[in-house]
Amino acid sequence: MKMKERVEKLEEQRRRNEGLGGPERIERQHAKGKLTARERLQRLFDENTFEEMGLLAGAEGHLPEEEDPSRPSPADGVITGVGEIDGRSVAAAIYDFTVFGGSIGTVGERKVARMRDLALKHRIPMVWLVDSAGARLEAGGDVDPRRLAGFADTGYLFREQVVMSGVVPQVAAMVGPGAAGTAYIPALADFVPMVKGTSSLALGGPYLVESVVGEKVTEEELGGSKVHTEVSGVADAEYPDDATCLAAIREYLSFFPSHCEERPPRRPTADPFDRRDESLLTVVPDSPRQAFDMNKVILSLVDDRKFFPLKPRFARNLITGLARIDGWPVGIVANNSMYLGGILDVNAADKAARFINLCDAFQVPLLFLQDVPGFMVGTKVEQQGIIRHGAKMMYAAASATVPKFTVVVRKGYGAGYYVMNGRAFEPDLFIAWPGAEIGVMGAEGMVAIAARKLLQGAESPEAAEAMKKQLAEGLRQHIRIERTAALAMVDDVVDPRDTRRLLARALKRSANKKVERPFRRREISPV
Repeated sequence: MKMKERVEKLEEQRRRNEGLGGPERIERQHAKGKLTARERLQRLFDENTFEEMGLLAGAEGHLPEEEDPSRPSPADGVITGVGEIDGRSVAAAIYDFTVFGGSIGTVGERKVARMRDLALKHRIPMVWLVDSAGARLEAGGDVDPRRLAGFADTGYLFREQVVMSGVVPQVAAMVGPGAAGTAYIPALADFVPMVKGTSSLALGGPYLVESVVGEKVTEEELGGSKVHTEVSGVADAEYPDDATCLAAIREYLSFFPSHCEERPPRRPTADPFDRRDESLLTVVPDSPRQAFDMNKVILSLVDDRKFFPLKPRFARNLITGLARIDGWPVGIVANNSMYLGGILDVNAADKAARFINLCDAFQVPLLFLQDVPGFMVGTKVEQQGIIRHGAKMMYAAASATVPKFTVVVRKGYGAGYYVMNGRAFEPDLFIAWPGAEIGVMGAEGMVAIAARKLLQGAESPEAAEAMKKQLAEGLRQHIRIERTAALAMVDDVVDPRDTRRLLARALKRSANKKVERPFRRREISPV
């Protein structure tokens, strides 16, 4: 066979494999409201930048002529390669549900392992688009005993993900189902977006759940996007369709460097660094008991009023997300009194700790906006382990060495003040707004504890209430921010409208921050 004929045959094979599982399976994919694997990669990457690796692969290494025509295995059900997002290289593994349900085959996993290796060596982000039935257990309709016997030599992908963690950004988007093995890919990733109505995530699918525990449940009830974005906290965000989810991945990566030894990219903005927002004078209510939406404060401070929230519907009493100030990426941790009064509970502590660690790993500065009444108390949270969960957040805040900035917007009480990066946790800028308070707890709480017997001896409930107010007002004088400033325990008490300017200046001057920690083999963080 001459070279020209060989090339023509090669092109024919490439076209066949680019056709995924065939027109019928592609139509079924579209009928579910899902894009195909190749349509997804086109939307994820900059135009004409994706270079595929392993296109000619087939299940068990079969050549096209050796396959059962009714069970084609183009690319062995996963597209792998490297492309560019905003001009930066990114490795990807895109599972193809039209081929064996996107299940993980031996050859397909070999391809993905190649991507993990290149991402780590080349120091580039890794993206998984998961649309997969999990591990491939069937071959020709029967359980393949060879795959069962070879299970002892699996699990490399999870160990390798752990090695990659904090070295390069990892994104695992759920654009379809992910069960068993493919459920742990997002569990170990940094950012996990899900698509509403078409994606799911569970260690065992509905059939396995019914056979093991006798529970009849749908895929959506078991591990749909609502479950994981609102209840479990496994996922970071829910999007209405594939296209929106893929756009979110591009935006997420824009806040991060390609690897941990690189600075996050600064993006030019026309928004003046010293812009003053008049709404900041009225956003905090006059009554300290009245809730307000901290999201309004965030949008007033950040570039172009754009905020990229992470886990916005999980532990809503705490806000975490990414934004820019004067072009600099920042991670924001903020209390939100609209939910549970902004008090910290088990889920909020876990959410914060995870986010702080993420930002610290990739040199993204942290901004803490305090309005925290402390940690939740009571038998329920004690049994949930509020102490160890709160310690996670404390450990993360204390360990972080990136530039850290703290603004006491209204109050910082008790251990909540500590974990929201209080003075002892090395803030590079520590400022407060007028009317703020810092103390072991609120004045009313201190009176209720310290003057309990005195209040019980009052002549009437009305007299007790009046006494409580009088005592609280006296104590409040000692926790008001003016007293703290008089002791030089804050850098300044500022006009809220100047906050953006002060943060922009602090970001600029702390860009080369360096913190030395004592040598240790590794940390022993709370779990």
